[in-house]
Amino acid sequence: MVLFDANVSAYEDVHDKEDENMVAKPVLVIMAAGMGSRYGGLKQMDPVDEDGHIIMDFSIYDAKRAGFEKVVFIIKKAIEKDFKEGIGNRIARHMDVEYVYQEPDVLPEGFEVPAGREKPFGTGHAVLCCKDVVDGPFAVINADDYYGVHAFEEIYHYLTANEDDEQYHFAMVSYVLANTLTDNGYVSRGVCEMDGQGYLTGITELTHVEKRGGGVAYTEDDGGSWTDISPDTLVSMNMFGFSVGMLTELERRFPAFLEKGLAENPLKCEYFLPFVVSELIEEKKATVKVLRSEDRWHGITYKEDKQEVVRAISRLKEDGVYPPHLWV
Repeated sequence: MVLFDANVSAYEDVHDKEDENMVAKPVLVIMAAGMGSRYGGLKQMDPVDEDGHIIMDFSIYDAKRAGFEKVVFIIKKAIEKDFKEGIGNRIARHMDVEYVYQEPDVLPEGFEVPAGREKPFGTGHAVLCCKDVVDGPFAVINADDYYGVHAFEEIYHYLTANEDDEQYHFAMVSYVLANTLTDNGYVSRGVCEMDGQGYLTGITELTHVEKRGGGVAYTEDDGGSWTDISPDTLVSMNMFGFSVGMLTELERRFPAFLEKGLAENPLKCEYFLPFVVSELIEEKKATVKVLRSEDRWHGITYKEDKQEVVRAISRLKEDGVYPPHLWV
């Protein structure tokens, strides 16, 4: 299936609309195509309160009260029915909803899925799948992460208050690493570097970070060696705010990634969203304002994480952050 044409510019499309005085409101994009292999099931659909709400309910609730009116779900065709029954149809009563489908064979012309590969090509690939339904600023989040109320307020305000000029002007919400770890295994985190004005200078993707020996460490060789990392390190949780220009850049860079990735690691190479962000910063094509959150991250990476999330949501309701029953 061919979807992407690197010669077609989403940037040009959106400026045509601007010429027609069409101003797009920020859209929320949720990456929900992962099946949660480490968790042992479709973790995005696992209820975290007595009413059957899932983590996405709370993220979307926060996004709606921050000002978002439309949500785009990135899913796989295989989970479409369960996803719509589990959350999509419920959210459609309160916000505009669209679906896009991230499949391994959604590739530029001239590329094919390597024999034996079943998984899509990562977060950059996921966001690129939205190019036909997003025509303005947008925020991106993971389906199975709880970000907190303040994060959505900050990202929405940024997207409505900033426009591109000779550079793209993006934003991201960062979290303290210690606030994003699980006791039950390893996680993937993007380590942030910033300049003195609070702008991102780069992101290093660490795919295996965990609590270890009373501290925090990461490995890049499947546990052959470990490197300590400060628990106060600021990390990305894949909560970004982008202009539509990001879709143009993802599309233009994807073929070069595939040429290299399919040659070197055809079954596991991933087009990481933070990697493309880092490239744009290095090329001085984009600035990324870092919006810092002190909130505790909550998520279900492993089955054992669920009870802590359930307890956290219950405490947030008791504290009045959420009503006893959402969407009433």
